[in-house]
Amino acid sequence: MRYGQSDDEPPLTRDAIAARVSGFPRVAAGRPDLKQAAVAVCVTEAAGSPSLLLTRRAARLRSHPGQWALPGGRREAGESAVEGALRELAEEVGLRLGSDAVLGVLDDYVTRSGYTMTPVVCWAGPAGGQAGTSTEVAEVHHIPLADLDVEPRLITIPESGNPVIQLPLLGRYLHAPTAAIVYQFCRIACRGAVIRVAHYEQPVFAWR
Repeated sequence: MRYGQSDDEPPLTRDAIAARVSGFPRVAAGRPDLKQAAVAVCVTEAAGSPSLLLTRRAARLRSHPGQWALPGGRREAGESAVEGALRELAEEVGLRLGSDAVLGVLDDYVTRSGYTMTPVVCWAGPAGGQAGTSTEVAEVHHIPLADLDVEPRLITIPESGNPVIQLPLLGRYLHAPTAAIVYQFCRIACRGAVIRVAHYEQPVFAWR
């Protein structure tokens, strides 16, 4: 049984996740002055269980080397968040999905580096064996949602009045913005909860 799942809850299927995500009252940042980015919150099926596709950034990168990340990046001119997220998913991990795979969009997250990041939830179904097709991606992982639907660790720092959010994962931690987005998604998908995460802080090393 999934953590937080009661005996009378239906299985965590595509339809169940789609219903919860499509009904989520998303909040847009309303910051057209910032650079616009999109990330793919891509659900796959690994060993019969819904999983989330996460990447590890290449260690040689100057920006955030070795960190966990969702496939994504800056949107191109005239590109919607959905188009940008699906393009980045294809470019980074070689997984090509159509717009019919999109289940919904989560809250925008404004980063310390001046981006408005829009998370686009999509369903890939049975998928696996992807290798990073971009020089930015070193590894591709499919993490069961049950392993991500956990309580975050919140850290107080002197540089901000908001808590830094961390999610434990395979002996490391996810940091915001990835941690904030994954936390919101798992609460929606796994529990049907409405939570906000825009106030969660990034670690100071990501303030650039």
